[in-house]
Amino acid sequence: MSNRHAVPFVTPGVGILMALAAAGLAVLAARLFWGLGAVTNLDNQYPWGLWIGVDVATGVALAAGGFTTAFVAHVMHRHQYEAIVRPALLTAMLGYTFAGLGVCVDLGRYYNIWHFFVPGLPNGNSALFEVGMCVCIYLTVLYIEFLPVVCERFRGRVKLPGALGNLDGFTEGLLRVVDRTMDRVITVFIVLGVVLSCAHQSSLGTLMVIAPTKLHPLWHSTVLPLQFLLSAFAVGLAMAIFESFLASRSLKRPYEVAVLAPLSRVLPFLLTVYFAAKVIDMANRGTYAHLAELTPQTLSWLAEVGIGVVLPAALLMTHRLRRSPGWLFAASAMIVGGVALNRLNVFVIGYKAPYADTAYVPSIPEILLTVGFISLLVLLYRAFVFIFPVLHEEGESHHA
Repeated sequence: MSNRHAVPFVTPGVGILMALAAAGLAVLAARLFWGLGAVTNLDNQYPWGLWIGVDVATGVALAAGGFTTAFVAHVMHRHQYEAIVRPALLTAMLGYTFAGLGVCVDLGRYYNIWHFFVPGLPNGNSALFEVGMCVCIYLTVLYIEFLPVVCERFRGRVKLPGALGNLDGFTEGLLRVVDRTMDRVITVFIVLGVVLSCAHQSSLGTLMVIAPTKLHPLWHSTVLPLQFLLSAFAVGLAMAIFESFLASRSLKRPYEVAVLAPLSRVLPFLLTVYFAAKVIDMANRGTYAHLAELTPQTLSWLAEVGIGVVLPAALLMTHRLRRSPGWLFAASAMIVGGVALNRLNVFVIGYKAPYADTAYVPSIPEILLTVGFISLLVLLYRAFVFIFPVLHEEGESHHA
């Protein structure tokens, strides 16, 4: 029996996730039928909130593991890291899918989303248009990159029910053709995925560059796109480590420290570059003076940088701590949490409309939908792992 089937799919924890996912879907139904005003605290001054800050901005950042691990393993030919590529690819595929769904849910007229795909209707000069287009194309690339996994799962095992059994031969042949084709062109899609990811990860920062009167000076900067891109590089690898530990614990598999510890050696360098970009920019603009104010924004900035950047970088500089599963997991969790807090700071905590009378506080339904989406994503990840050969098994060699 494969290790990924060594535990049952439904456990008490899975039951809790199912309940949370059901609650989130109920809120989604209410939002679709009765509108944003019925379930959110959004208004004309705060047109976006938790759903954009977490479901979209944070979700896209944490899905960066797909392109970072693919770059390391395939572009840089570090094939010793192949074991983490497929799980990271799956996380990216699901993460971007839910980010797209999050955008649709947050749109007032979600039923007009098809306008985006009709030439002449969208504003081609908009930074948001560039983000949306790159995300759509990259999501397509992710699903294409996952095709070899599907082919590996079903090739030689096709047995359609009933009258559909007459198509078994055709389906087998199609799987063979797709598998051979992907083997020849997969590198093109990997490179395309890296380029598209770099484009839209940075462009998410561009969205807030055009809001200097609404974003707190601690975060507003003309180099915000660069900071978003640098943080995506770091959190992509950290997320791959973080999810590997969680999957191993949930599925009762041995921790892949032999693979993850060497990968983590580059994280202190990436975090240092990201930290330097933030500090140099802050020094140039003189915004460090705001740190003495001790407002919720300054405390959140200090937590984002201190706990999410400086502390994990220091921990991962020590060889002994990198080889320790507990410390390696803790450091990667800090990085993931730090970048997630950064996106939340930029899009929610540090955002204040000039004429708003009160601050935005997410409603209970908003929180339920976000928690429900995260729970549903985790459930789908678990289902994919049980169905497809995503996780590396001893003696296996994945090349896509």
